Amino acid sequence: MIRRDFSERDIHMALDGELPADERTAYDAWLDANPEMKARSTRFTADRVALQAAFAGVLDETVPVRLRKVVLGETPVKAAAPSSRWWLSAAAAVLLVAGGLGGYLAGIDGLGQEDPAEDRLAEQAIAAHVIYAAEQRHAVEVPASDKDHLQTWLSNRVGLKLVAPDLTADGFQLVGGRLLPAGESKAAMLLYEDGKGQRISLFVTTESAENTKGTYMAAQDGPEAVYWLDKGYGCAVVGSLPRERLAEVAKNAYSQLVSGLAS
Repeated sequence: MIRRDFSERDIHMALDGELPADERTAYDAWLDANPEMKARSTRFTADRVALQAAFAGVLDETVPVRLRKVVLGETPVKAAAPSSRWWLSAAAAVLLVAGGLGGYLAGIDGLGQEDPAEDRLAEQAIAAHVIYAAEQRHAVEVPASDKDHLQTWLSNRVGLKLVAPDLTADGFQLVGGRLLPAGESKAAMLLYEDGKGQRISLFVTTESAENTKGTYMAAQDGPEAVYWLDKGYGCAVVGSLPRERLAEVAKNAYSQLVSGLAS
């Protein structure tokens, strides 16, 4: 039996089917001996399943010729229309499922460099919402029952003092949160749910762009994002509520986030 030191990299290799067969027995033994890594493997597997379920309808679709030419450098890169940028976000997630993270996300990120920072923030927030808001068992990494740890953990990882807004007055209760990639940075996602099972999410990350705010919808009839970029951070509140209702909830959440960051 092969004996060597394993790491998180091997977890990704195992999930992608790239771990050598003669190392599998030792790898399984390593997982059993390291509960933290075994839990991480279980979480990564759940994330993979969630991505596959979220994009099952497009996994087998052919990449449009015009986008393939852009990726291969056969045509000049131009600023994409909102609907095209949404396709790129979906395509990135599909490729993540099909072939692992690899270097593709770095390449796809380059295609959107001409897009405004606020659009990138909104698209990332909407993509995360589409994937995780539909999840029941694996929507969050840390539940609301461990709120203090959730806030401390996300604050330390994102680099901002994050306080989960209390949206009880708006009819929403905190479900929990998770850590997500956001370009070259990291983002915190907080998930909320009302009595009818309707969910909204808050996506918060560091952002160096100038102050701005607005609303953004990536696809017809899809979730909408109300976003702000201010004082070195970016925040987007995402949901499928009526626009006025979402704006009201977002304003409440934003004011509490600002207060938390300033305290």
